[in-house]
Amino acid sequence: MKRLFLGGVATLTIMTLAAESSGGGEANPLLRQSDAPFGAVRFDRISTSDYGDAIREGIRLHNLELGAIAESTEAPTFENTIVAYDRSGATLNEATLTLSNLEAALGDTVLMNIMAELTPEISEHSTNVLLNEKLWKRIRDVYDNRQKRTDLSPEDMRLIEETYRNFAESGANLEGEAREKFRRLNAELSNLNVKFSQNVANELKDPANRLWVKEEDTAGLPESIKTAARAEAKAAFAEEGRPDDESMYLFTLYAPSYGPFMKYADNRALREKLYRMYGSRNIGGEYDNTQILKDIANVRLEIANLMGKETFADFQLQGTMAKTPAGVMNLLEQLREAYTEPMRAELREIEGFARKTQGDDFRLMAWDYSYWADKLKNASYAFSDEDMKPYFELDNTIKGVLGLATKLYGYKFVENKSLPVYHPDVKVFEVKDADGKVLGILYADFFYRPGKSPGAWMTEFRTEHKDDAGNKTLPLISIVCNFSKPVGNDPVLLTPMEVETFLHEFGHALHGLSAEAKYASLSGTNVYHDFVELFSQFNENYLSQKEFLDGFAKHYKTGKKMPQELIDKFVKSQQFGAAYACMRQLGFGYLDMAYHGIKEPLRASEDIYAFEAKAQDPVRCFDVVEGCMTSPSFGHIFSGGYAAGYYGYKWAELLDADAFAAFQENGIFDKKTAAKFRKMLQSGGTVDPMELYVEFRGKQPTIDALLRRDGIKK
Repeated sequence: MKRLFLGGVATLTIMTLAAESSGGGEANPLLRQSDAPFGAVRFDRISTSDYGDAIREGIRLHNLELGAIAESTEAPTFENTIVAYDRSGATLNEATLTLSNLEAALGDTVLMNIMAELTPEISEHSTNVLLNEKLWKRIRDVYDNRQKRTDLSPEDMRLIEETYRNFAESGANLEGEAREKFRRLNAELSNLNVKFSQNVANELKDPANRLWVKEEDTAGLPESIKTAARAEAKAAFAEEGRPDDESMYLFTLYAPSYGPFMKYADNRALREKLYRMYGSRNIGGEYDNTQILKDIANVRLEIANLMGKETFADFQLQGTMAKTPAGVMNLLEQLREAYTEPMRAELREIEGFARKTQGDDFRLMAWDYSYWADKLKNASYAFSDEDMKPYFELDNTIKGVLGLATKLYGYKFVENKSLPVYHPDVKVFEVKDADGKVLGILYADFFYRPGKSPGAWMTEFRTEHKDDAGNKTLPLISIVCNFSKPVGNDPVLLTPMEVETFLHEFGHALHGLSAEAKYASLSGTNVYHDFVELFSQFNENYLSQKEFLDGFAKHYKTGKKMPQELIDKFVKSQQFGAAYACMRQLGFGYLDMAYHGIKEPLRASEDIYAFEAKAQDPVRCFDVVEGCMTSPSFGHIFSGGYAAGYYGYKWAELLDADAFAAFQENGIFDKKTAAKFRKMLQSGGTVDPMELYVEFRGKQPTIDALLRRDGIKK
């Protein structure tokens, strides 16, 4: 659903008054203006009981602000309606962001319960705002008369148009029973989203989803992976109150554990066991999502029909670069045609390589791909991810990745150890531009811990915006990863994939930190969802550039720079798996479009196994594995905001490859090119994204640069 953009400086007086009048004990830190430098969040003063109080008070304050707008006797204007709306709700927005961010990063059961309790109230309030008839009439009046104002800037006009579209696509035009039905469906969908997400998180940390391995079954695993698995086992024994058994190792379904085991473990039977465990998540049992995902798809279809659209994809794609389901499928089909045969050739080559030692009857299965692809890379390119890890010591890599923004845009990152954090692992940086002006605050939470949501992400605790006098409210940006934590005195060495992940999330962070918009709802990452990944995936291109790597990628023992030969092997190995990786992503995209392209509700008896198999058949890499599915744990599309939007990753790859080609033509740190790219970072949603991109590149993008980068086209 559309995000309810809140925030601004107009509510600070109300916040302070609310805090001062709350009475009894220390004032709720979420209900008062922070006294920390830069207005940073006072994590050190927040108690769990503060969230409910702050969010409910935030709802009350927001209603007062909105009432003042809606009930005004003055004629509706841009200033007293559109701007006032954009600046409303700061208390609620910042309290909600703090809770939702910490729930995901900490995985704390108490916070999860609070989130589940408050979500219906937040959702109901959001719906009430978007269905407020008096407010909507004023917004519509300003929109209808916008051309009569000659003093409005392009950003002002964009705010009017996007505010109008947000309301219109959220049911504001509905009347009577349709309006009430929309309200009910929104509340139902919100609850289903939360339940789906929490089931995914709880299933991952369920002790039943762990693989205990004996010493003799660790053959093939690098020592660093064994050390981490031994530490996991030791912690689990202690948690269960049992004496430690040093011959046992523990692997989980979290990325830092699951991925390396599937890539390196010689024991094929255990790889299959862990694969099936991973693929059967949230199917049956306490955390079953099979009915919930049907309910989500069906509720979304009802919402789309209510809004006059045949499918949810038709409804959801209105405010995107792709615009329609046909636009999405055109991209996916272009990529399918280009990558299918190269993918099949890759799999034949891997299977043929494996048969040299496994026999002519060996058949490559899904749980074999990572293992044998890595072996073939070693044989063909003498390359393994482990070859690069010694050059990616974490502290140096942090400096190097942050240094990319220094080389491109002149940004400086100064660690600030005095600002409050929500966990001891979190690092905080002041981010300054080339002139020394503070752009914002970056929180970096790198390490895996039990309960923490899997994967990596960027988020914010506050969005950049400005008041009428041009005074800037600094953004508070966060990146969260799941890297292995240091064990003893051993350094943390990252895999190339982990460095790529870091670069990716840092790209999102730069989008938020670079923001120079006046209005919060147009600032930073508040852009069309199929544009937002450009800036994250663009950064990933630098992982193969020696000029960039030479600045930090030095062997943690010898201090030597990463040799060009190793980088070349890495690029070749990346190209080798590119076709398979693309087809795998297309599988997710096709599945997303299938669920959100339904024209009739999914039946309770619907066979989700069959539904998923049919959806992915055009881009299938391996045969269906009995008992395994993606759908029940596919948080991106069922609870993560990517409904009818997963294609955006490939759309952004098309954009990022084309954009990086401009740097390759002019120099990867070329200042003029970087300045034009930075303008896109700064602009947020203030300009139509295709207009921004064409201004940067001089033309619309094509898939050609992507095909060349992946080695599909010479």
